[in-house]
Amino acid sequence: MVQRIAALLPDAEQRRMFGGRAFFADGNMLVCVRKDESLMVRVGAADYEAALAEPGVGPCDGTGRPMRGWVVVRPASLEGDALAHWVGRASAFVATLPPK
Repeated sequence: MVQRIAALLPDAEQRRMFGGRAFFADGNMLVCVRKDESLMVRVGAADYEAALAEPGVGPCDGTGRPMRGWVVVRPASLEGDALAHWVGRASAFVATLPPK
């Protein structure tokens, strides 16, 4: 999955985080492939509830409290064009943020 995301985000910086591989644009994290092959996706607070309503999506709550603006997409929901959809969604949100 990391290679597929790298192809979708050729200019993104990659870093090891959370036991997986995270992708950054202008210093802002977009997505992170976790050890279990699920994908943390940054959707922003405004799109959070809508993203949670999609199949195979849950809250990002690795700390015990949900991180608003972030969701986790299960591996089975990332097949085919679905991965590009989620990466595009994260890219669209992160494009609204100032560089770090």
